[in-house]
Amino acid sequence: MKRLTLPLVLASALLAGTPAVFAAEPASATAATTQGTPSQLVLENSQRILTTLEKRRVEFTKNRGALEQFVAGEFNTMFDRDYAARQVLGRHGRGAADADVKLFADALSDSLMRRYGSSLLDFNTKLRVRVKSETALPRGLGVKVSTEMLRQGGEPIPVDYLMRQSGGSWKVFDVMVEGVSFVQTFRQQFDNELTGKSIREVAGELRNGQLQANASTHQ
Repeated sequence: MKRLTLPLVLASALLAGTPAVFAAEPASATAATTQGTPSQLVLENSQRILTTLEKRRVEFTKNRGALEQFVAGEFNTMFDRDYAARQVLGRHGRGAADADVKLFADALSDSLMRRYGSSLLDFNTKLRVRVKSETALPRGLGVKVSTEMLRQGGEPIPVDYLMRQSGGSWKVFDVMVEGVSFVQTFRQQFDNELTGKSIREVAGELRNGQLQANASTHQ
């Protein structure tokens, strides 16, 4: 099978949903039908996103600004940006001020959405998502919701969501597509930049387009 690269599902995965039209298919009642569980949130957000994309597809195709506003709203609701940014910063974020981490988090998310957000309109519309399991992460860090994207004529695509309690709700802080981690991908990408520059400098370069978040991986 030709393996998909991270950008193909990154934009939708970061919204804790899958692209375009699919049927939410829980693997078991215990995995996905208990109200308020992380698994249920993944499915509910997927349903809401697909409904909105289909209803506003023509509008979003003509008006990418409206699409970006929708994507940003969903992203801010479901993704724990600051915590994820600290994971991406890794050793460079130890002892960093919250304000600097937030600058980096905002710049990284904006760069990602500018580059990949429009891909939500270009996906195969015959995908389904199935929740396989929900398991606790080590050291009480949260849970992993393991899912599969099911597509006609192709092998299932594994997508795992790592989630934690933040502000009284479950939020995503990492996404793994075919075993490739969002956090690890960008930690590797920005390590050299952060070695020679401050977090604020790198955030500024992301903001003005000198740097771009590149989710491409080849396996």
